[in-house]
Amino acid sequence: MGKSGSVLALFLFFLSLSVHAQQAGASANPAFEPVTTVQQRPIFLDVAATDSSGKPVGDLEPFDISVLDEGQQRKILGFRRTDGSVGSKLDPPVEVIIVLDAVNLPYQATTRLRLEIDKFLRENGGHLAQPVSIYMFTSEGLRVQPAPSKDGNALAAMLDESTGTVRARDLSGGVYSLQEQFQSSYKTISGIAENLSHKAGRKVVIWLGPGWPLLTERFFIQTDVSRETYFRQIAALQNKLREARITLYSLFTIAGVTNTLYENYLKPVREVRKMEIGDMAVQVLALHSGGRVLEPSNDVKGQIDACVAEVGEYYTIAFAPPPAAKADEYHDLKVTVGRPGVTVRTNSGYYNEPAGH
Repeated sequence: MGKSGSVLALFLFFLSLSVHAQQAGASANPAFEPVTTVQQRPIFLDVAATDSSGKPVGDLEPFDISVLDEGQQRKILGFRRTDGSVGSKLDPPVEVIIVLDAVNLPYQATTRLRLEIDKFLRENGGHLAQPVSIYMFTSEGLRVQPAPSKDGNALAAMLDESTGTVRARDLSGGVYSLQEQFQSSYKTISGIAENLSHKAGRKVVIWLGPGWPLLTERFFIQTDVSRETYFRQIAALQNKLREARITLYSLFTIAGVTNTLYENYLKPVREVRKMEIGDMAVQVLALHSGGRVLEPSNDVKGQIDACVAEVGEYYTIAFAPPPAAKADEYHDLKVTVGRPGVTVRTNSGYYNEPAGH
């Protein structure tokens, strides 16, 4: 079979896997090996590949890509290539979602960020390269526009009208206020992931703000029960971000202030006893999703431009995970390309679940 025939066969099987993931008990395509004998749900990954200059690489084939799951190579069962700028019959163009985090920022910084978003929306006469949505996370909750749009001027007008509603949370409550900030932030990003999991296609979520408190003081996790609660939460959130096809970017937006505390929590959490709230930092989630953490800058509009510029051709692949021995069993992922000078970004791992879980 020639190269084009091989790609077509893999593509058709990819479609059968999509149906399998949605319909429990559906049999695998008889022309291929079954996913597993215990009907494990396939893992889908969006993979971005770039050359040495940072430009997207759009001509990879299935045989160029290898997937290592806990160091063991997995057979790629599905493969497709998509131009994120224009989309395809199966995937719409990549949606860019800008989250203005007014809860974890002082009011003055929130106002400046709103102006930076306005500049981004109005550049090029308001003609946006990707469909964009603006989410505003405030003390009153999360405000979401009805639908993504490429009309930057209309989005900017909407943002102007909402100026009076953007208020940061009152942070005068000490320890209890910090805990409330964290809980509200966690519920918000979890809700975003849950809602976006019902929408087709890949999404780039740009979180504007320093992120929520890491609650590193020991008294924030006092018992094994609370540790297990947070462990289940991070497992569910990381899996939901992947399933929603979210690549998360974290823009730390206070120039001159460096926040590197999150770097202490970049190792994946495999056991309940090692769980810390810092493991749920927005920067950690961003890097584990295949996204980036951008350094503090006054040119936030330029940083948003840089994130959007990374939207190009990408690859969606599928593989069958091994049977899980327990719930929330962490698996390290490594995707490599057998071509010099090409690097890839994708999810760094997943929490495997027993069949039927």
